[in-house]
Amino acid sequence: MEHKNLDYYTKLAQTGTRESVETIFKHLNRKMTIAESKFIDYALGLVDTEIGFNVMVHYLFHGTQIQRNYCTLYFGRRGEYLIIREAFDAGLIDAKQAFSR
Repeated sequence: MEHKNLDYYTKLAQTGTRESVETIFKHLNRKMTIAESKFIDYALGLVDTEIGFNVMVHYLFHGTQIQRNYCTLYFGRRGEYLIIREAFDAGLIDAKQAFSR
């Protein structure tokens, strides 16, 4: 999979459709570069649609470990601690990920 730049991820995140957010999540894997991981982290913070939010919920509970970690960061930054607690209680994220601020 070709590595993308910040503009690419930012545009996808700001679009906020199911498809655009899922496209970002397809790039969250062990083959991503450090720069790409930072671009994705930043861009996901821009997801601000209800549909995008719901995609993030889906990946928090059904994604890979890397995807769940990025979702936890997203929800933590938004103060959505109840959903983080729910994922922690389900054993999907560890205490360090769930409760670090």
